[in-house]
Amino acid sequence: MAIYLFACSDGSKQEKKESESVAEMPDDNYNSGEVNYLDLGRTIAEQSQATLARNLVTAINTGGTAYAVNFCNAKAIPITDSMGKALNATVKRVSDRLRNTLNQANQNELNQIARMKQEMNEGGTPKPGLLEINGKMVGYYAIVTNELCTKCHGTKNETIEPATLKRIQTLYPHDKAIGYTANELRGMWVVEMDNK
Repeated sequence: MAIYLFACSDGSKQEKKESESVAEMPDDNYNSGEVNYLDLGRTIAEQSQATLARNLVTAINTGGTAYAVNFCNAKAIPITDSMGKALNATVKRVSDRLRNTLNQANQNELNQIARMKQEMNEGGTPKPGLLEINGKMVGYYAIVTNELCTKCHGTKNETIEPATLKRIQTLYPHDKAIGYTANELRGMWVVEMDNK
């Protein structure tokens, strides 16, 4: 299942380093005891996505897409962090094509992104992934662009209005998160859960 993201720009959050202790799960329905971590992570990612999307749509309706870029810059990471706390998990969004360098995918995440892109290139739907890392269960859930995403991540002066592009360039001078069309992998939700 793909999770469709309505806002992809990132705020500022340091990424935690992961050590070398990584164990791949045997299949997509891995259960540890009574907990299905793949489903639990999906629920957490979907709730986080819904909250972020609701706030983004409000920002767009308030001041347009240029205003929404400011909103995402200031509020996207705090909203994601607060959802993680409320849902007893660590939640973040990562990408291989960055708007904010603090949301750079680490090597495990880049591997998952590459796998999901391959699945999409072969005409499939990007499947979620699950790894055990340092005693935590880490779920990976695709963020696939839609038409609304292209207003901030599409083509300069075509789907991205000049005022929005100017705001992006001001807030993110090294932005690499443009040139997307609908139905492309923008990145992933990463959900880290305690292994119970």
